[in-house]
Amino acid sequence: MKTFQLTAEPRTDLGKKAAKAIRKENKIPVVLNGGAVVELDENGNYAGTLNAGEKVVKIENGRGIIATDLVVTFDAIRKLIYTPDIHVIDLTVNGVEKKAVVKDVQFHPVNDSILHIDLLQVYEDKPVVVEVPVHLEGHAVGVKAGGKLFLGMKKVKVKGLYKDIPETLLINVSDVNIGQAIKVGQLHYDEFELASAKELVICGVRATRASAAAAATEEEAE
Repeated sequence: MKTFQLTAEPRTDLGKKAAKAIRKENKIPVVLNGGAVVELDENGNYAGTLNAGEKVVKIENGRGIIATDLVVTFDAIRKLIYTPDIHVIDLTVNGVEKKAVVKDVQFHPVNDSILHIDLLQVYEDKPVVVEVPVHLEGHAVGVKAGGKLFLGMKKVKVKGLYKDIPETLLINVSDVNIGQAIKVGQLHYDEFELASAKELVICGVRATRASAAAAATEEEAE
C-alpha cells in the first residue's frame, strides 16, 4: 500500500455541539480505534493513565480497548479520502507516530462533505481487513465473441498483514466466456486472503443481442 502522512490533534471536547463547531473551522472529528487492550477492575474501570483524547471502550472478560478521539484539518486529509487508492497512514499525535488505515467515512447526505472518520490502528504482526479496488486485465474470450464484460464488485475485502495487502486486486479475465463469471471463492493468493463472501460475483461476461444472434446463426449452419 501507499503511505500517507497525517498529523492529528487530540480531541477532548466531545458531543454533537463540539463536533459541529469543529466542522465550522474546516476540521473533521476522527476516532482512532484498535489501540492497546487493557485490564479493567471489578467495577469496569481502568486504573492506568490515559493520554489526552484517549478513552477505554469495554469489550469482554473484564477488558477494554483504548480508542483515541482526534481532530484533523480537511486540507490535511482531503487527498486521503477523495482517491480510489488505499493507504497505510503514518499518523502523528503529540509527536508519537502510529500506523493506521481508514475504516469508515461518514458523509453529509446532501452536500457530501465529510462528517466523521474512523481509523483503525494496524500492527506489523496482526492481520487487518481492508477493501481493495478491483482492476480487470486481459481481453475476455467472451467479449471477442460479442459478449459484454461487467464488473459486479468495485472493491473486495482483503485480509492480511497491512504490508502484504496490494494497492489493487488484479484479476485476469482472458479465459472468461459468455455466461461465465468469476466469484470471490474462485480466487486464491499466497500473501493474503479474500474476506468477502465466497459466492459474490466480482465480474463476468453477459450475452448480448449480437452474440445471441451469432450463436443462433452457428446453430443453423450446423
